[in-house]
Amino acid sequence: MSSTLAKIAEIEAEMARTQKNKATAHHLGLLKARLAKLRRELITPKGGGGGGPGEAPGSPRYHRGCQGWEG
Repeated sequence: MSSTLAKIAEIEAEMARTQKNKATAHHLGLLKARLAKLRRELITPKGGGGGGPGEAPGSPRYHRGCQGWEG
């Protein structure tokens, strides 16, 4: 978590010292995107959630209702 906060602070510092003009617009946009991604990770951390007993397309229960012929 602290490394994420350090990365956020580093990116914000780089954005502050970068001059804003047409030549640096792309770089600033990349920094903003990276900053948004890191902030989103702080709010909802990546974790292995799912994987429960669902009906995947490979399971026989999934194909039970879609026979495709009249029978």
